[in-house]
Amino acid sequence: METTLGEQLLLLSLDDESGVERESAKVALAIGAASLVELALARRIAIDADGVVSVTDPAESGPAPVGPPHLEAALDAVTARKKPGKVAHWIEALKKDAVAAAGKGLVDKGLVRAETKKVLGLFPVRRYPEADGSVEAAVRERLSAAVLRGASPDERTASLIALLHGAGLARLAFPTDDESRVEAAMAEIAEGRWAAPAVRRAVEAAQLALTTIITTAVVTSVVVGT
Repeated sequence: METTLGEQLLLLSLDDESGVERESAKVALAIGAASLVELALARRIAIDADGVVSVTDPAESGPAPVGPPHLEAALDAVTARKKPGKVAHWIEALKKDAVAAAGKGLVDKGLVRAETKKVLGLFPVRRYPEADGSVEAAVRERLSAAVLRGASPDERTASLIALLHGAGLARLAFPTDDESRVEAAMAEIAEGRWAAPAVRRAVEAAQLALTTIITTAVVTSVVVGT
């Protein structure tokens, strides 16, 4: 079953039984970045050396669909913006809709169930308990093959690894493995020559922006808390 990078990130973050999402703030940013990566993989956007996102010219035969509606909407948003935005802007701008689309996609595909529970009896919170674990198992196997066993990843697997690495989410995919070994392998894959230069530049820019946003947020919270 085909799933988007955002759906795969959300799957990796969910506790199978309770449906509780781990590292939700980081995962939301990674899913926002995944929308940009999906558009780059579809050759519909380009990201320059300064991290500015632009729409690429469609082929003479006309632009091909980019997939689910939220990706079409993301592309429309990039197209409509008068002043081109940088990757960090688009990650923040796209993350809310991208997270909602990832949850809906997993429910529609029968991979999770959507449940709403109230915290403290007042605040409704959405949970996604597992309904079919086969896709998550396949994703984890592809990640393990590339990161732990040295298999050559395809574009989508390498992109997922780069997003996990950039957002500091390695433990979601490799909770029991040696952290330093995993981080080194993920960094090597993220920096490798696994795709066309334009796609690699886009993924590298998304990874860098994720790391910067998350590091800045952590530093700010520490300063505020002191």
